[in-house]
Amino acid sequence: MLWETFLLAQKTIRRNKLRSALTILGIVIGVSAVISMVTLGSGATQKVTSDISKLGSNVLHVRPGQGMRGPGGARSSSDPFKIEDATAIKNSIAGLQAVAPVAETSGQAIYGSNNWSTSVTGGTNDFFIVQGWDLDEGRTFSDSELQAGKSVCLIGKTIQKELFANESPTGKTMRLGKISFKIIGTLKEKGQSNFGTDQDDLVVIPLKTLQRRMAGNSDVRTILVAVQEGVSTTGVQKEIELLMRERRGIAPGQEADFHVRDMKEIIDTLTGTTTVLTALLSAVAGVSLLVGGIGIMNIMLVSVTERTREIGTRLAIGALERDVLLQFLVESVSLSSLGGLIGILLGLGGAALCSKLIGVPFVFKPGIVAAAFFFSGAVGIVFGYVPAKKAAQMDPIEALRYE
Repeated sequence: MLWETFLLAQKTIRRNKLRSALTILGIVIGVSAVISMVTLGSGATQKVTSDISKLGSNVLHVRPGQGMRGPGGARSSSDPFKIEDATAIKNSIAGLQAVAPVAETSGQAIYGSNNWSTSVTGGTNDFFIVQGWDLDEGRTFSDSELQAGKSVCLIGKTIQKELFANESPTGKTMRLGKISFKIIGTLKEKGQSNFGTDQDDLVVIPLKTLQRRMAGNSDVRTILVAVQEGVSTTGVQKEIELLMRERRGIAPGQEADFHVRDMKEIIDTLTGTTTVLTALLSAVAGVSLLVGGIGIMNIMLVSVTERTREIGTRLAIGALERDVLLQFLVESVSLSSLGGLIGILLGLGGAALCSKLIGVPFVFKPGIVAAAFFFSGAVGIVFGYVPAKKAAQMDPIEALRYE
Protein backbone atom coordinates (compact mmCIF):
# COMPACT_ATOMS: atom_id res chain seq x y z
CA MET A 1 0.00 0.00 0.00
CA LEU A 2 2.76 2.44 0.93
CA TRP A 3 4.69 1.62 -2.27
CA GLU A 4 1.60 2.22 -4.40
CA THR A 5 1.05 5.54 -2.64
CA PHE A 6 4.66 6.51 -3.34
CA LEU A 7 4.33 5.63 -7.05
CA LEU A 8 1.09 7.61 -7.28
CA ALA A 9 2.79 10.61 -5.65
CA GLN A 10 5.69 10.45 -8.12
CA LYS A 11 3.27 10.29 -11.03
CA THR A 12 1.50 13.41 -9.76
CA ILE A 13 4.80 15.27 -9.28
CA ARG A 14 6.00 14.41 -12.82
CA ARG A 15 2.68 15.49 -14.27
CA ASN A 16 3.35 19.08 -13.10
CA LYS A 17 7.11 19.34 -13.55
CA LEU A 18 7.39 23.13 -13.69
CA ARG A 19 5.19 23.67 -10.65
CA SER A 20 7.09 20.98 -8.75
CA ALA A 21 10.41 22.63 -9.61
CA LEU A 22 9.19 26.02 -8.40
CA THR A 23 7.77 24.42 -5.26
CA ILE A 24 11.10 22.95 -4.16
CA LEU A 25 13.12 26.08 -5.02
CA GLY A 26 12.97 27.44 -1.48
CA ILE A 27 14.15 24.12 -0.03
CA VAL A 28 17.01 23.95 -2.55
CA ILE A 29 18.17 27.47 -1.68
CA GLY A 30 17.85 26.89 2.05
CA VAL A 31 19.71 23.57 2.18
CA SER A 32 22.48 24.70 -0.19
CA ALA A 33 22.97 27.94 1.77
CA VAL A 34 23.18 26.14 5.13
CA ILE A 35 25.66 23.54 3.86
CA SER A 36 27.79 26.19 2.13
CA MET A 37 27.93 28.39 5.23
CA VAL A 38 28.77 25.53 7.60
CA THR A 39 31.40 24.08 5.26
CA LEU A 40 33.09 27.43 4.61
CA GLY A 41 32.87 28.33 8.30
CA SER A 42 34.53 25.06 9.29
CA GLY A 43 37.24 25.67 6.70
CA ALA A 44 37.83 29.20 7.99
CA THR A 45 38.05 27.91 11.57
CA GLN A 46 40.57 25.26 10.52
CA LYS A 47 42.64 27.86 8.66
CA VAL A 48 42.66 30.23 11.65
CA THR A 49 43.79 27.41 13.93
CA SER A 50 46.44 26.28 11.46
CA ASP A 51 47.82 29.80 10.88
CA ILE A 52 48.10 30.60 14.56
CA SER A 53 49.56 27.17 15.29
CA LYS A 54 52.39 28.11 12.92
CA LEU A 55 53.24 30.82 15.43
CA GLY A 56 53.22 28.18 18.14
CA SER A 57 50.14 27.07 20.07
CA ASN A 58 52.37 26.43 23.11
CA VAL A 59 53.97 29.89 23.00
CA LEU A 60 53.71 32.70 25.54
CA HIS A 61 54.38 36.33 24.58
CA VAL A 62 55.78 38.48 27.39
CA ARG A 63 55.61 42.21 26.62
CA PRO A 64 55.92 45.45 28.60
CA GLY A 65 52.71 47.42 29.12
CA GLN A 66 49.19 46.28 29.95
CA GLY A 67 48.31 44.70 26.60
CA MET A 68 44.97 45.73 25.12
CA ARG A 69 43.11 46.18 28.42
CA GLY A 70 43.05 49.95 28.25
CA PRO A 71 41.89 52.14 25.36
CA GLY A 72 45.46 53.06 24.53
CA GLY A 73 46.86 49.53 24.53
CA ALA A 74 50.33 49.06 26.03
CA ARG A 75 51.57 51.94 28.21
CA SER A 76 54.36 53.93 26.59
CA SER A 77 55.90 54.61 30.02
CA SER A 78 56.48 50.92 30.76
CA ASP A 79 60.14 50.03 30.92
CA PRO A 80 61.33 47.55 28.27
CA PHE A 81 62.87 44.23 29.23
CA LYS A 82 66.57 43.38 29.21
CA ILE A 83 68.36 40.24 28.05
CA GLU A 84 68.81 39.34 31.73
CA ASP A 85 65.03 39.03 32.10
CA ALA A 86 64.91 36.35 29.40
CA THR A 87 67.88 34.60 31.03
CA ALA A 88 66.09 34.63 34.39
CA ILE A 89 62.97 33.06 32.86
CA LYS A 90 65.06 30.36 31.18
CA ASN A 91 66.99 29.51 34.34
CA SER A 92 64.19 29.81 36.92
CA ILE A 93 61.19 28.10 35.30
CA ALA A 94 61.01 24.40 34.46
CA GLY A 95 59.28 22.84 31.45
CA LEU A 96 60.45 25.35 28.84
CA GLN A 97 61.58 24.40 25.36
CA ALA A 98 63.09 27.76 24.37
CA VAL A 99 63.18 31.41 25.49
CA ALA A 100 63.79 34.06 22.84
CA PRO A 101 64.37 37.74 23.66
CA VAL A 102 63.37 39.80 20.61
CA ALA A 103 63.73 43.40 19.44
CA GLU A 104 62.45 44.75 16.14
CA THR A 105 62.97 47.67 13.83
CA SER A 106 62.48 48.43 10.15
CA GLY A 107 65.14 48.85 7.49
CA GLN A 108 65.86 49.17 3.80
CA ALA A 109 67.39 45.97 2.44
CA ILE A 110 69.70 46.68 -0.51
CA TYR A 111 71.48 44.35 -2.91
CA GLY A 112 72.96 45.79 -6.09
CA SER A 113 70.32 47.97 -7.70
CA ASN A 114 67.46 46.24 -5.87
CA ASN A 115 66.05 47.47 -2.57
CA TRP A 116 63.13 46.49 -0.37
CA SER A 117 61.67 47.97 2.81
CA THR A 118 61.33 45.22 5.39
CA SER A 119 61.16 44.43 9.10
CA VAL A 120 64.34 43.51 10.95
CA THR A 121 64.20 41.18 13.93
CA GLY A 122 67.01 40.85 16.42
CA GLY A 123 67.02 37.54 18.25
CA THR A 124 68.84 34.38 19.19
CA ASN A 125 68.65 30.87 17.76
CA ASP A 126 65.78 30.19 20.15
CA PHE A 127 63.72 32.58 18.00
CA PHE A 128 63.65 30.00 15.19
CA ILE A 129 62.56 27.26 17.61
CA VAL A 130 59.79 29.29 19.21
CA GLN A 131 58.40 30.57 15.90
CA GLY A 132 58.72 27.23 14.14
CA TRP A 133 61.04 28.53 11.42
CA ASP A 134 62.83 25.88 9.37
CA LEU A 135 65.97 26.56 7.35
CA ASP A 136 65.76 26.34 3.59
CA GLU A 137 69.52 26.54 3.22
CA GLY A 138 72.55 27.71 5.17
CA ARG A 139 72.84 27.77 8.95
CA THR A 140 71.77 29.67 12.07
CA PHE A 141 73.96 31.94 14.22
CA SER A 142 77.08 30.65 15.96
CA ASP A 143 77.67 31.43 19.65
CA SER A 144 80.51 33.80 18.77
CA GLU A 145 78.30 35.72 16.31
CA LEU A 146 75.61 36.13 18.95
CA GLN A 147 78.01 37.21 21.69
CA ALA A 148 80.04 39.61 19.56
CA GLY A 149 77.06 41.03 17.66
CA LYS A 150 78.40 40.16 14.21
CA SER A 151 76.86 41.53 11.01
CA VAL A 152 75.28 38.30 9.78
CA CYS A 153 71.66 37.57 8.92
CA LEU A 154 69.06 35.10 7.71
CA ILE A 155 66.34 36.24 5.31
CA GLY A 156 62.79 35.19 4.45
CA LYS A 157 61.54 34.14 1.03
CA THR A 158 60.04 37.54 0.20
CA ILE A 159 63.42 39.25 0.62
CA GLN A 160 65.05 36.53 -1.44
CA LYS A 161 62.56 36.99 -4.29
CA GLU A 162 62.69 40.80 -4.27
CA LEU A 163 66.47 41.19 -4.07
CA PHE A 164 67.97 38.02 -5.53
CA ALA A 165 65.28 36.64 -7.87
CA ASN A 166 66.44 33.12 -8.74
CA GLU A 167 69.92 33.44 -7.25
CA SER A 168 70.95 31.70 -4.05
CA PRO A 169 71.60 34.51 -1.53
CA THR A 170 73.55 32.39 0.95
CA GLY A 171 77.10 33.68 1.29
CA LYS A 172 76.33 37.00 -0.41
CA THR A 173 76.43 40.41 1.26
CA MET A 174 73.54 42.87 1.39
CA ARG A 175 73.01 46.14 3.21
CA LEU A 176 70.47 47.12 5.82
CA GLY A 177 70.59 50.90 5.55
CA LYS A 178 74.31 51.67 5.72
CA ILE A 179 75.38 48.44 7.44
CA SER A 180 76.61 45.46 5.42
CA PHE A 181 75.40 42.00 6.45
CA LYS A 182 76.55 38.59 5.29
CA ILE A 183 73.67 36.26 4.54
CA ILE A 184 74.32 32.92 6.25
CA GLY A 185 70.98 31.25 5.49
CA THR A 186 67.43 31.49 4.20
CA LEU A 187 64.15 30.51 5.88
CA LYS A 188 61.46 28.27 4.44
CA GLU A 189 58.32 29.94 3.18
CA LYS A 190 55.43 30.42 5.60
CA GLY A 191 53.10 32.59 3.52
CA GLN A 192 50.58 35.14 4.68
CA SER A 193 49.39 35.02 8.26
CA ASN A 194 45.74 35.00 9.31
CA PHE A 195 46.14 38.70 10.17
CA GLY A 196 47.09 39.57 6.58
CA THR A 197 50.83 40.12 7.13
CA ASP A 198 53.58 38.56 5.03
CA GLN A 199 55.47 36.29 7.42
CA ASP A 200 58.32 35.85 4.90
CA ASP A 201 59.07 39.56 4.70
CA LEU A 202 61.75 39.68 7.41
CA VAL A 203 65.46 39.73 8.12
CA VAL A 204 66.75 38.09 11.31
CA ILE A 205 70.02 39.32 12.83
CA PRO A 206 71.70 38.69 16.22
CA LEU A 207 69.95 40.57 19.01
CA LYS A 208 73.13 42.36 20.14
CA THR A 209 73.80 43.48 16.57
CA LEU A 210 70.41 45.18 16.37
CA GLN A 211 70.79 46.73 19.82
CA ARG A 212 74.29 48.12 19.27
CA ARG A 213 74.34 49.04 15.58
CA MET A 214 70.73 49.83 14.68
CA ALA A 215 68.66 50.67 17.79
CA GLY A 216 71.43 52.13 19.95
CA ASN A 217 70.06 50.64 23.18
CA SER A 218 69.81 47.35 25.07
CA ASP A 219 66.02 47.11 25.07
CA VAL A 220 64.09 43.86 24.55
CA ARG A 221 60.53 44.51 23.43
CA THR A 222 59.25 40.93 23.57
CA ILE A 223 60.25 37.67 25.23
CA LEU A 224 58.89 34.61 23.43
CA VAL A 225 58.59 31.49 25.58
CA ALA A 226 57.94 28.03 24.09
CA VAL A 227 56.56 25.51 26.58
CA GLN A 228 57.43 21.82 26.31
CA GLU A 229 54.77 19.41 25.07
CA GLY A 230 52.55 18.23 27.92
CA VAL A 231 53.40 21.16 30.21
CA SER A 232 50.53 23.51 31.12
CA THR A 233 50.96 26.93 29.54
CA THR A 234 48.63 28.37 32.18
CA GLY A 235 50.94 27.23 34.98
CA VAL A 236 54.02 28.57 33.21
CA GLN A 237 52.21 31.86 32.55
CA LYS A 238 51.56 32.32 36.29
CA GLU A 239 55.19 31.52 37.15
CA ILE A 240 56.46 34.06 34.61
CA GLU A 241 54.11 36.71 35.98
CA LEU A 242 55.35 36.11 39.54
CA LEU A 243 59.00 36.16 38.44
CA MET A 244 58.65 39.35 36.40
CA ARG A 245 56.73 41.13 39.16
CA GLU A 246 59.60 40.32 41.50
CA ARG A 247 62.28 41.46 39.03
CA ARG A 248 60.44 44.71 38.22
CA GLY A 249 59.69 45.50 41.88
CA ILE A 250 55.90 45.37 41.62
CA ALA A 251 54.23 44.93 45.02
CA PRO A 252 51.38 42.44 45.57
CA GLY A 253 48.06 44.01 44.58
CA GLN A 254 49.79 46.63 42.43
CA GLU A 255 48.95 46.68 38.72
CA ALA A 256 51.64 45.07 36.59
CA ASP A 257 53.43 47.09 33.90
CA PHE A 258 53.77 44.02 31.63
CA HIS A 259 51.50 41.29 30.29
CA VAL A 260 51.87 37.62 29.39
CA ARG A 261 49.67 36.42 26.52
CA ASP A 262 48.97 32.75 25.84
CA MET A 263 48.61 31.93 22.13
CA LYS A 264 46.05 29.25 23.05
CA GLU A 265 43.77 32.01 24.31
CA ILE A 266 44.02 33.75 20.95
CA ILE A 267 43.29 30.49 19.11
CA ASP A 268 40.25 29.83 21.32
CA THR A 269 38.99 33.40 20.86
CA LEU A 270 39.31 33.42 17.07
CA THR A 271 37.92 29.91 16.56
CA GLY A 272 35.06 30.79 18.90
CA THR A 273 34.35 33.91 16.85
CA THR A 274 34.32 32.05 13.53
CA THR A 275 32.08 29.37 15.04
CA VAL A 276 29.56 31.94 16.25
CA LEU A 277 29.58 33.72 12.88
CA THR A 278 29.10 30.41 11.08
CA ALA A 279 26.15 29.53 13.33
CA LEU A 280 24.63 32.99 12.79
CA LEU A 281 24.96 32.83 8.99
CA SER A 282 23.61 29.27 8.99
CA ALA A 283 20.59 30.36 11.04
CA VAL A 284 19.92 33.17 8.57
CA ALA A 285 20.25 30.71 5.68
CA GLY A 286 17.96 28.30 7.52
CA VAL A 287 15.13 30.84 7.26
CA SER A 288 15.02 29.92 3.56
CA LEU A 289 13.99 26.41 4.61
CA LEU A 290 10.97 27.81 6.45
CA VAL A 291 10.11 29.97 3.45
CA GLY A 292 10.43 26.88 1.26
CA GLY A 293 8.14 24.96 3.61
CA ILE A 294 5.50 27.67 3.38
CA GLY A 295 5.83 27.49 -0.41
CA ILE A 296 5.23 23.75 -0.33
CA MET A 297 2.14 24.21 1.87
CA ASN A 298 0.68 26.84 -0.47
CA ILE A 299 1.21 24.72 -3.57
CA MET A 300 -0.20 21.63 -1.86
CA LEU A 301 -3.31 23.60 -0.84
CA VAL A 302 -3.74 24.67 -4.46
CA SER A 303 -3.25 21.05 -5.53
CA VAL A 304 -5.93 19.90 -3.08
CA THR A 305 -8.37 22.42 -4.54
CA GLU A 306 -7.55 21.39 -8.13
CA ARG A 307 -7.95 17.69 -7.35
CA THR A 308 -11.17 17.94 -5.32
CA ARG A 309 -13.14 15.68 -7.68
CA GLU A 310 -10.27 13.14 -7.75
CA ILE A 311 -10.23 13.07 -3.95
CA GLY A 312 -14.03 12.71 -3.84
CA THR A 313 -13.89 9.80 -6.29
CA ARG A 314 -11.26 7.98 -4.19
CA LEU A 315 -13.26 8.45 -1.01
CA ALA A 316 -16.51 7.41 -2.72
CA ILE A 317 -15.10 4.09 -3.95
CA GLY A 318 -13.81 3.08 -0.53
CA ALA A 319 -10.50 4.90 0.15
CA LEU A 320 -10.04 5.71 3.83
CA GLU A 321 -9.16 9.14 5.19
CA ARG A 322 -5.69 7.89 6.19
CA ASP A 323 -5.08 6.76 2.57
CA VAL A 324 -5.75 10.26 1.23
CA LEU A 325 -3.77 11.82 4.09
CA LEU A 326 -0.82 9.52 3.36
CA GLN A 327 -0.93 10.27 -0.37
CA PHE A 328 -0.59 14.03 0.08
CA LEU A 329 2.00 13.66 2.82
CA VAL A 330 4.12 11.42 0.57
CA GLU A 331 3.87 14.01 -2.21
CA SER A 332 4.95 16.78 0.16
CA VAL A 333 7.86 14.79 1.64
CA SER A 334 8.97 13.67 -1.83
CA LEU A 335 9.12 17.26 -3.03
CA SER A 336 11.00 18.52 0.04
CA SER A 337 13.42 15.55 0.05
CA LEU A 338 14.16 16.03 -3.65
CA GLY A 339 14.82 19.71 -2.94
CA GLY A 340 17.09 18.65 -0.07
CA LEU A 341 19.16 16.35 -2.31
CA ILE A 342 19.57 19.01 -4.99
CA GLY A 343 20.44 21.58 -2.31
CA ILE A 344 23.09 19.26 -0.84
CA LEU A 345 24.78 18.82 -4.23
CA LEU A 346 24.67 22.55 -4.98
CA GLY A 347 25.83 23.44 -1.47
CA LEU A 348 28.84 21.11 -1.54
CA GLY A 349 29.76 22.20 -5.06
CA GLY A 350 29.46 25.89 -4.19
CA ALA A 351 31.45 25.42 -0.98
CA ALA A 352 34.24 23.59 -2.84
CA LEU A 353 34.45 26.39 -5.42
CA CYS A 354 34.39 29.19 -2.83
CA SER A 355 37.01 27.36 -0.73
CA LYS A 356 39.43 27.50 -3.67
CA LEU A 357 38.64 31.14 -4.41
CA ILE A 358 39.12 32.44 -0.85
CA GLY A 359 41.93 30.05 0.06
CA VAL A 360 40.40 28.06 2.93
CA PRO A 361 40.37 24.25 3.20
CA PHE A 362 37.26 22.34 2.13
CA VAL A 363 35.96 20.57 5.25
CA PHE A 364 33.27 17.97 4.54
CA LYS A 365 30.81 17.59 7.42
CA PRO A 366 28.72 14.42 6.92
CA GLY A 367 26.69 15.17 10.04
CA ILE A 368 25.55 18.54 8.65
CA VAL A 369 24.67 16.96 5.28
CA ALA A 370 22.58 14.27 6.98
CA ALA A 371 20.91 16.81 9.27
CA ALA A 372 20.08 19.10 6.32
CA PHE A 373 18.50 16.19 4.40
CA PHE A 374 16.41 14.97 7.33
CA PHE A 375 15.37 18.54 8.15
CA SER A 376 14.21 19.06 4.58
CA GLY A 377 12.09 15.90 4.89
CA ALA A 378 10.72 17.14 8.21
CA VAL A 379 9.74 20.43 6.54
CA GLY A 380 7.70 18.40 4.04
CA ILE A 381 5.87 16.59 6.85
CA VAL A 382 5.18 19.72 8.93
CA PHE A 383 4.04 21.97 6.09
CA GLY A 384 2.34 19.19 4.11
CA TYR A 385 0.16 18.03 6.98
CA VAL A 386 -2.42 20.85 6.78
CA PRO A 387 -3.17 20.37 3.05
CA ALA A 388 -3.19 16.57 3.51
CA LYS A 389 -5.58 16.83 6.46
CA LYS A 390 -7.84 19.12 4.47
CA ALA A 391 -7.94 16.61 1.61
CA ALA A 392 -8.60 13.65 3.91
CA GLN A 393 -11.54 15.36 5.69
CA MET A 394 -13.46 16.24 2.52
CA ASP A 395 -17.07 15.14 2.22
CA PRO A 396 -17.12 12.74 -0.79
CA ILE A 397 -20.58 13.96 -1.96
CA GLU A 398 -19.57 17.65 -1.83
CA ALA A 399 -16.23 16.82 -3.50
CA LEU A 400 -17.97 15.06 -6.43
CA ARG A 401 -20.26 18.08 -6.92
CA TYR A 402 -17.23 20.44 -7.09
CA GLU A 403 -16.76 22.12 -10.49
